[in-house]
Amino acid sequence: MLTTSPTSLHFTRTSHQVPTMAPPLTFISFLCLCSIFVAKTLSFSSDQTPKTFIFRVDSHSKPSVFPTHYHWYSSEFAEAPQILHTYDTVFHGFSAVLSPDQVASVSRHPSVLAVFEDKRRQLHTTRSPQFLGLRNQRGLWSESDYGSDVIVGVFDTGIWPERRSFSDLNLGPIPSRWKGTCEAGVRFTAKNCNRKLIGARFFAKGHEAAGNIGGPVSGVNNTVEFRSPRDADGHGTHTASTAAGRYAFEASMAGYASGIAKGVAPKARLAVYKVCWKDSGCFDSDILAAFDAAVNDGVDVISISIGGGDGISSPYYLDPIAIGAYGAASKGVFVSSSAGNDGPNGMSVTNVAPWMTSVGAGTIDRNFPAVIVLGNGRKLSGVSLYAGAPLKGKMYPLVYPGKSGMLPASLCMESSLDPNLVKGKIVICDRGSSPRVAKGMVVKKAGGVGMILANGISHGEGLVGDAHLLPACAVGSDEGNAVKAYVSSTSNATATIDFHGTVIGIKPAPIVASFSGRGPNTLNPEILKPDLIAPGVNILAAWTDAVGPTGLDTDTRKTEFNILSGTSMACPHVSGAAALLKSAHPDWSPAAIRSALMTTASTVDNRNQPMTDEATGKPSTAYDLGAGHINLDRAMDPGLVYDISNNDYVNFLCSIGYGPKVIQVITRTPVRCPAKRPLSENLNYPSMAVLFSTTTKGRPSKMFIRTVTNVGVPNSVYRVSVEAPKGITVAVKPAKLVFTEAVKKRSFVVTVSADSRNLVLGDSGAAFGSLSWTDGKHVVRSPIVVTEVTPL
Repeated sequence: MLTTSPTSLHFTRTSHQVPTMAPPLTFISFLCLCSIFVAKTLSFSSDQTPKTFIFRVDSHSKPSVFPTHYHWYSSEFAEAPQILHTYDTVFHGFSAVLSPDQVASVSRHPSVLAVFEDKRRQLHTTRSPQFLGLRNQRGLWSESDYGSDVIVGVFDTGIWPERRSFSDLNLGPIPSRWKGTCEAGVRFTAKNCNRKLIGARFFAKGHEAAGNIGGPVSGVNNTVEFRSPRDADGHGTHTASTAAGRYAFEASMAGYASGIAKGVAPKARLAVYKVCWKDSGCFDSDILAAFDAAVNDGVDVISISIGGGDGISSPYYLDPIAIGAYGAASKGVFVSSSAGNDGPNGMSVTNVAPWMTSVGAGTIDRNFPAVIVLGNGRKLSGVSLYAGAPLKGKMYPLVYPGKSGMLPASLCMESSLDPNLVKGKIVICDRGSSPRVAKGMVVKKAGGVGMILANGISHGEGLVGDAHLLPACAVGSDEGNAVKAYVSSTSNATATIDFHGTVIGIKPAPIVASFSGRGPNTLNPEILKPDLIAPGVNILAAWTDAVGPTGLDTDTRKTEFNILSGTSMACPHVSGAAALLKSAHPDWSPAAIRSALMTTASTVDNRNQPMTDEATGKPSTAYDLGAGHINLDRAMDPGLVYDISNNDYVNFLCSIGYGPKVIQVITRTPVRCPAKRPLSENLNYPSMAVLFSTTTKGRPSKMFIRTVTNVGVPNSVYRVSVEAPKGITVAVKPAKLVFTEAVKKRSFVVTVSADSRNLVLGDSGAAFGSLSWTDGKHVVRSPIVVTEVTPL
């Protein structure tokens, strides 16, 4: 859930754009991996400004004369003061502040496998557990004892430990395998940890180095931040309580979304790793250090709502999040990550490594309606979390500063509004370029009494609630056009806004959020991403006392809970779900847990109709929601799972053209690729993406090999059923899988053939179907995606 707050400039904020017609994919964006970036190929300009770099070192070549790797690094590669972090669990190497000449020198060392510059990343409730099907005393909550002994590590902005969500009331002792610590700092001591919040650390060296060498940030700003695990932003407190907030007390945000507070895994333990800093993002070197620490500490699940924020994925060997996640997954730790908020653009999904679970965002069946009443009697529907004094039906003059044609005024940017024009009036502001709540502050400072925040065509009808500081209502593109047309049609336009509180039972729900990152996967389109979606719109969870609910410096309100939207909010739902499954099935691997979540996910809404896409109003596709929306009632007992071993991931990396040295950057240990290059589509993933070349004539076909493991009743028989897209034939052999006490695994071959003349690709350039195995009780469903690619 850590990819955007709907309010201020929090982490992976996005510009939401209209989906474009997708032509056949080309391999250009997917095969950039051919230009392997290894230190030895670096070239530098005459600029010798020091920067932070991360060095991947072959740990096996450490001379025995050095007692530790740190002694080796500080003696042979860099001076001790220059070294920031050393890594030895998920990654072998170090980060250091060096000049380009020094980097070039270090990169020539035969033990240095790769080097990459430190980059900055951005950060990507009461009702959502019920919406996921979790119920007291039965089902997954009961079977897993609410996730009691599972440890969830949250990489974010820290935590506000005094919140009731983090109380350890009635929790048993801390699991004995825990090896972590509670790191003291500004306004944070070891006493802030307890049997619920069992560990807290902060990582600032990369962040501070960037400021010390004249980077875009200036180190930890002590006026707005705490040099400790304490959360000055709110995002981390929100995501931590969503994943594993304690169960059972009344909660709301200023009366909105009232109900019983609970995280998805209410008894799970929390370990917090502060890697992101208020208004400054999160640096790769610090994130990698957190992965190293968390895996050493003994976490079972890592929740990371952080990404690039630009919808562009780096190759795995240049992506410290992917590298750290591989190190975690290879040691049995489930990694849940946000899919990014750059939807509804195609190819906007981030965190696409196949060993991570990439989570998109959907709505839940709760809304916060507000109604605009125009002077001509027309009523327009929108949403708002405004909790101040109501307008009580009084009509006010209505103005649209954008009529002047000046873009800053239409967007209500800072200092763009003429008080003579807006004083005492309700102001129409266009969405975009600045935080939604900040526009309201601009209106308020200029003397306006209210705001109508209008989506443009790029945002469509996608709405999220905001805790505005003045009476304000967000409306979709259609209503926005209607209110502007009304202003243009009369010289004395008037309006008022009525706020209707909280409404539950909304239909349809879930809907894929318009901002949610979409497929296809830009690195490897044969691996479908996102994997699934979870609640990520208007999610209520705990909040910091350091800032108000909008996150604006001028917002002095205090609130125990806040309502946010983003794939940042969806990710911790899956982290909590993984904790429950890990507690119920301690022997399941991260891949088995993901498989259980994916193959049982739902593709229909609460009307039992195909889930729709908020951006278009049309049925959603596997590029929008992956395998579907998590359904925890079914995930506990999936019947069959698609498991993946570390060796399978190595073979996958071989299949996409990575050589042994490049793979070692990711895997830490030397590897050998098979003599015959494996096929990437044969990674044992719970989905199948078929790529046909546009140059192939006739009936091209592709074969997939998959293996399922029976985790249900030992003596079971499963039969296949297929929903094939138009123009596609799907053959499965064998069509029946028989399991016994002795036979727990069965393999099958899927052959997908296309009739080029009758193949119909949709707006996204793909056709969608599915393959399901059924034993009469379980339905084990995998999405099938068919697309055409143009070879180089």
